[in-house]
Amino acid sequence: MQRIFLDANILISVLCNEYPKYPFCARVLSLCDDRRFEVYTSALCLTIGAHFSKKKSGARLTKEKMALLAEKLKVTTVDQECVTKTVANKKIEDFEDGLEYYSAEKMDCTCIVTYDKHDFHFGDIEVLNAEDFLIQHVLPLNKPGRKAKRTARF
Repeated sequence: MQRIFLDANILISVLCNEYPKYPFCARVLSLCDDRRFEVYTSALCLTIGAHFSKKKSGARLTKEKMALLAEKLKVTTVDQECVTKTVANKKIEDFEDGLEYYSAEKMDCTCIVTYDKHDFHFGDIEVLNAEDFLIQHVLPLNKPGRKAKRTARF
């Protein structure tokens, strides 16, 4: 089973139907329903996603979307250890990115999916955008002739 971490910009693309990235991000998010993957994000990423969704969709619809995400996604823990590692790493330029990275590392995530790949330059975890993740980690697992699952609409 592969554990992946979704950065806030992946969630925002899905929550706000941002094209052209939406189809790829939605497909990655749909891996929550695939037993071959455990899909994580942080409470920070959920908060950022909710902020942008509320601007576009309003409070009521955003709350419904966030409830669905909370049901599907696993949420990492940002604790004292994550804060300490972030502060100690001089290569980290953005505090939030450091917290996300170390919370993903703590859950043994093997890949961070983001459109800001340079934000995680300081770490050893693989960092890919949604398209590259699908090409490298999902397409090779699918058998020829197998129908792709439809993605949930947020």
